[in-house]
Amino acid sequence: IGRAGAMAAAAMVAAAGGGDFSDLREIKKQLLSVAERSRERGLQHSGKWAAELAFALEPLPLSELPPPPVLTEEDARDLDAYTLAKSYFDLKEYDRAAYFLQGCKSQKAYFLYMYSRYLSGEKKKDDETVDSLGPLEKGQVKNEALRELRVELSKKHKAQELDGFGLYLYGVVLRKLDLVKEAIDVFVEAAHVLPLHWGAWLELCNLITDKEMLKFLSLPDTWMKEFFLAHIYTELQLIEEALQKYQSLIDAGFSKSTYIISQIAVAYHNIRDIDKALSIFNELRKQDPYRIENMDTFSNLLYVRSMKPELSYLAHNLCEIDKYRVETCCVIGNYYSLRSQHEKAALYFQRALKLNPRYLGAWTLMGHEYMEMKNTSAAIQAYRHAIEVNKRDYRAWYGLGQTYEILKMPFYCLYYYRRAHQLRPNDSRMLVALGECYEKLNQLVEAKKCYWRAYAVGDVEKMALVKLAKLHEQLNESEQAAQCYIKYIQDIYSCGEVVEHLEVSTAFRYLAQYYFKCKLWDEASACAQKCCAFNDTREEGKALLRQILQLRNQGETSSTDVAAPFFLPASLSANNTPTRRVSPLNLSSVTP
Repeated sequence: IGRAGAMAAAAMVAAAGGGDFSDLREIKKQLLSVAERSRERGLQHSGKWAAELAFALEPLPLSELPPPPVLTEEDARDLDAYTLAKSYFDLKEYDRAAYFLQGCKSQKAYFLYMYSRYLSGEKKKDDETVDSLGPLEKGQVKNEALRELRVELSKKHKAQELDGFGLYLYGVVLRKLDLVKEAIDVFVEAAHVLPLHWGAWLELCNLITDKEMLKFLSLPDTWMKEFFLAHIYTELQLIEEALQKYQSLIDAGFSKSTYIISQIAVAYHNIRDIDKALSIFNELRKQDPYRIENMDTFSNLLYVRSMKPELSYLAHNLCEIDKYRVETCCVIGNYYSLRSQHEKAALYFQRALKLNPRYLGAWTLMGHEYMEMKNTSAAIQAYRHAIEVNKRDYRAWYGLGQTYEILKMPFYCLYYYRRAHQLRPNDSRMLVALGECYEKLNQLVEAKKCYWRAYAVGDVEKMALVKLAKLHEQLNESEQAAQCYIKYIQDIYSCGEVVEHLEVSTAFRYLAQYYFKCKLWDEASACAQKCCAFNDTREEGKALLRQILQLRNQGETSSTDVAAPFFLPASLSANNTPTRRVSPLNLSSVTP
């Protein structure tokens, strides 16, 4: 490396050192400097990230602005070729840019030369993929330039002639060649040499699959590491840790950063705190109305809430800003999906994938659309593509489980639901799906465990207890079945969603018959009266009430010795201890 270049790099490493945020002015200087250096090398996204973060901090006075980078002899010699090539590069004429940079020795020009060759190969690969194959065919199209680039970059790497940006490009080439372990080592080295370059950190995020891997990485102790950790925690579904990190970054002085606000919204989306995520996204749109990034996530939330007018407005709005952006196509796809126009929705997800075949969200959403259209083979292919792009996408694993369930292949679906559950251990939907699988395979003990765990982690769809109760019914464990139905009824009425659930009537019917068998006439008649409020159990309820009346007239007394256990949590035996204790079911307060 030229001497001045080496000094500049060393200065940036020293400056980024230390994980504290006490000197925000210094951090702002570093961000402005690295944003400029990234742009000079055509790394638009890293430049944009640094610029957005710098914008969130207070402006610097003229005297404190970072000085322009020092030029070396080599820089001066390559300046003409670099200036010409950079203008071609900006116009996406990558081969032309590379041609004029041949033989350049300076770090900046050499990086642009290699990067132009890499992007040229990627562009040709994408063009070929789009031209020759529909997005669902597995394109065996390779970037032809990768092997040559790897050979040349590894020579430079061995000779220790690569700067932080060069190491980053070497890592990207290795990752594209599926040499994951080597790529991780190179990205870690890149983060040490140039901690301020966000691109290297982001690439690392995509390669780390679990918390264990994270522990073994020796990362530089710099304030950038905090942003990296917050991002990777979000990716690994460790949402509480991620939100703590983002909160500490806001407290440190980044409260105006749209990047952090959007990341917090995504984190809330990941834990399905829909209201919070929606309010943050709305706030973000006020601050940055022309933003397109993350808007597909926003549209997913609107879709889940069936907010048609808002989703329609978002789709029209993004269409006006830029209709040929991947996110825009996904938002429009979601809009059509909500209107049950699944063919049209699939078309827009396909369009998104033509624009970017590596766009994860579109593959998963397209899988969902094919599921709606009952095209299971296409759905399976789409989900598999999603997993190829990102093995951490639980929605794709879950989608595969659902498709194999439709195809009545329970062993397959068990495998996929297990993978989804590993990625989202506290998501009740995965647990209920797993329980149903075990039930089909007649592994009832496992099924019971799954349903119980789903209830314990907070059952989103309020179905786990009913399924558990029905299992107990099958196994003639009437006491436990009754307990589950009691808890289910309490849950339904406590959250205020009165009688939206079909199973409420089932629960009351079972409890009425159960108390009847136990000769608890008061409780039985209370439950039977509740049954009369539902169409499907009305006749049975009336019949039971008549029977109770008859028995009472015959002088049958209510059994007192059996009463206590069914109303007390103590009746739940030690091996089946719930995490939430149940109070006695006071039926008088339950008004359907």
